[in-house]
Amino acid sequence: KCSGVLFHSAKLEGIVKFAQLLEVNGGDEGKGKLVDILARDYDMVGRFNGGANAGHTVHANGVKFGFHLLPCGVLYPRTHNILGNGVVMHFPTMLEEIKQVEAAGITCRDRIFVSDRAHIVTQAHIEADGAQERSRGSEGIGTTKRGIGPTYTTKMMRIGLRVGDLLHWDSFVHKYDRVVDFFEHAYDLKIDRATELDGFQKLSREIRPMIVDTVYLVNKGLNDGKRLICEGANALMLDVDYGSWPYVTSSSTGVAGISSGLGIAPSKIESAIGVVKAYTTRVGAGPFPTEIIGGIGDHLQTKGQEVGVTTGRKRRCGWLDLMVVKYTHMINNYTSINITKLDILDELDEVRIGVGYMLDGSPIYTMPSNLEDLSRVQVQYETLKG
Repeated sequence: KCSGVLFHSAKLEGIVKFAQLLEVNGGDEGKGKLVDILARDYDMVGRFNGGANAGHTVHANGVKFGFHLLPCGVLYPRTHNILGNGVVMHFPTMLEEIKQVEAAGITCRDRIFVSDRAHIVTQAHIEADGAQERSRGSEGIGTTKRGIGPTYTTKMMRIGLRVGDLLHWDSFVHKYDRVVDFFEHAYDLKIDRATELDGFQKLSREIRPMIVDTVYLVNKGLNDGKRLICEGANALMLDVDYGSWPYVTSSSTGVAGISSGLGIAPSKIESAIGVVKAYTTRVGAGPFPTEIIGGIGDHLQTKGQEVGVTTGRKRRCGWLDLMVVKYTHMINNYTSINITKLDILDELDEVRIGVGYMLDGSPIYTMPSNLEDLSRVQVQYETLKG
């Protein structure tokens, strides 16, 4: 009753060696729950993109866990949890989540592995994120203000801090100062460098055993016959290339992000499970063709408890949009689909499904690349009995 699940039987039996879970629409579709269910049968669970802007809620043994950074497999005693090179690391968040897990009596530190190539989120990144959002005024993107975008920015500018830099302290301090100099100048910030550097030095001793070459670790595991499942952050409609740009996240959220974010050849991926809610939700600004304002939209928000785990913001709600599902399938090539929250529609007399778009009186067959066209599409609906 809680969710309708459509699986190819082989995937349900969990016989594939390398599977990935990707949300289909705008995120918040329940992949955390599914990863938690499937992770018990896997040796490794990997994150390949994003950072503490993700939000996964998992209930286990009567305890509610809210994960923003740690993979859900951390709750299983034998599962190794990998944060790949495509992730941006906010270590205070990771350590808080570790304490949450340890408070439930689960030992996990020796099962967490962080890529030495992953980039580090600093206080300067976080404050720059807020400054950028404020500068946009009414055109704000609606970021989580967790420093994600600015961290990927310094990565692409080749001035960022990588996790492996923590193993070489003098070099780390020099690179840290370079990052902070940039943001203080660009956004008129003032960062307490001494306090943050002291925290990083203590942190480097605490997490040193977790810092590894995850590219080698994951590929060796696969070559040795171990099984890997990957969980992404966000969804394809928030992908930096394929989403409703600029109302997107700052990383590759689809199948391509797995190869670049964990260092695994695409040919090794055996299964791509798309997770899609029975209705559509979105956090933040941007066009939303099937959005329902008030009425049923409010019912879906309340009944479905549609509040962001990371931000606490209410999610915008609308009808299921099959144009989005088809578009993301074209890019991710799902081998299975998991449909969640069907029961939230139980009380409705009618259920509408968006099956196509019209633009300027003519049907279109793909997703508009610009906001101007996407905001003008007319959705073609099919109406079904509730």
